[in-house]
Amino acid sequence: MSLKISIAKSAVILAAFSFCASTVQAQRVSDKQLDQLTEAYFLHSAELLKEMIAVKNDAAIPEHVEANIAYAQRVFTSRGFTIEMLETSGIPLMLATYEPKRAKRTLLTYLHVDGQAVDLSKWLQPDPYDVVLKKPTTEGGYVALEWSTLSEAYDPEMRFFGRSTSDDKGPLAMFLGAWDALTSVKKLPQYGIKMIVDFEEEQGSPSLPEAVTLYEDKLKADAMLIFDGPRHVSNLPTLTFGARGIATITLETFGPKLAQHSGHYGNYAPNPALMLAQALASMKDERGRVVIKGFYDNVNITAEEKAMLDAVPDDEQAIQKRLGIARPDAVGGSYQESIQYPSLNIRGLRSAWVGAEVRTIVPATALAEIDVRLVPEVDPVRLIQLVKSHLESQGFVVLDNRQPTDEERAQHSKFISMHSSISYQAFRTPFDSEVSVWLSEIMKRSFDEPLVSVRMSGGSIPISPFVDGLGIDAVTIPTVNADNNQHSPNENLRVQNLKDGLRTLIAVLSAEPY
Repeated sequence: MSLKISIAKSAVILAAFSFCASTVQAQRVSDKQLDQLTEAYFLHSAELLKEMIAVKNDAAIPEHVEANIAYAQRVFTSRGFTIEMLETSGIPLMLATYEPKRAKRTLLTYLHVDGQAVDLSKWLQPDPYDVVLKKPTTEGGYVALEWSTLSEAYDPEMRFFGRSTSDDKGPLAMFLGAWDALTSVKKLPQYGIKMIVDFEEEQGSPSLPEAVTLYEDKLKADAMLIFDGPRHVSNLPTLTFGARGIATITLETFGPKLAQHSGHYGNYAPNPALMLAQALASMKDERGRVVIKGFYDNVNITAEEKAMLDAVPDDEQAIQKRLGIARPDAVGGSYQESIQYPSLNIRGLRSAWVGAEVRTIVPATALAEIDVRLVPEVDPVRLIQLVKSHLESQGFVVLDNRQPTDEERAQHSKFISMHSSISYQAFRTPFDSEVSVWLSEIMKRSFDEPLVSVRMSGGSIPISPFVDGLGIDAVTIPTVNADNNQHSPNENLRVQNLKDGLRTLIAVLSAEPY
């Protein structure tokens, strides 16, 4: 079904509806209307998703970035938004503004349209940028379906497979579908919207903090909504009130100046892979707790906060089974508690050659990539300094992102080069803030299911520059399924999650301002 046919079909369906606003407040839709609009614009949203995924979006490829900027400008302009590109020293951000008359509130909103790279050898379809509809099989896999199955034989467990279906173009399709649905019944938001569209979130949004400082006046708002991230694993309606920040560290150790024959120089030339392994092992105990002195300082979970964490309906045994682990790391007493602490994660290791290319050598260097997930109670600059001091205590001469000179090699035996970068800090919004209560009431009204309130998600999104720079609260409205393979091959979006996300955003956009 083409996008034009989808819109036309939606219009025919809606013409048959009689919308009565007498039982609800102005600019709100009744439960019946919410059902009708969701059903009428579901296929339209699916077509939007297919259309936008076809715009390739590897954040590291300039041509992809340019194509997505053009696409975002087109879809927001055609819906009446005023577009402005916020120029920075890097890739610009897009600000799409909607300003209704007599608006009492303005909400800053955020989503990104860039995506992770693809490895075609790992995708179970010819093109990750051509969405494929699939259904699960009894053997645990998926089989492809005709697109028409969406309307002819709907199954909530069917999935859309393609890069960025869940992270983060799925939420964009839901937002645009909801906007079109409300346009059709003249019930667009009574509050102003300033939509930030990010084109390099998967690269750490390096230009975003600069943009918040440069364009503070343009970005001023009463609160912030983020359309990103997965629902709770139960797939119940979810609101997330914070997210960890992220910093990165690169460590490199050095052995002989050139790789050497392990027969001639094994037992003589120091091995940098072993040095690096020992350095990394010294940072944690066998249960995964960071032993660097002071790393967890200032993080104290109160009894009230623990009760909030325990209220999240996690099944710890199911999580461990899904991960294939016998026991979790001992940083927290539960999954939710564990992500309230900063983390120190080895995300990649490299030294010499392995597999079919393995060689009998003593390597010249060894490299480790580390990510540090941040929480509001910690200072990322201090954490990085703690890591540096710890390495020095292990006997390393720590170099600032460079190799040792010949003179230094003659004087010292253990070098480690260190480079760090802080992308953005964590943020957390109280459950009882005005925008938190407003959204919670909307979600409870819109779904006949319990609402899961998550204190802070483990993943990172670049929101703290807005929260800190503009002095506003922020809440994430996650909509996609938790098992979506985001950042991985065969990323997907569950069909019912697209429909539920559309329903969520219709409800939020049509609600009276708080």
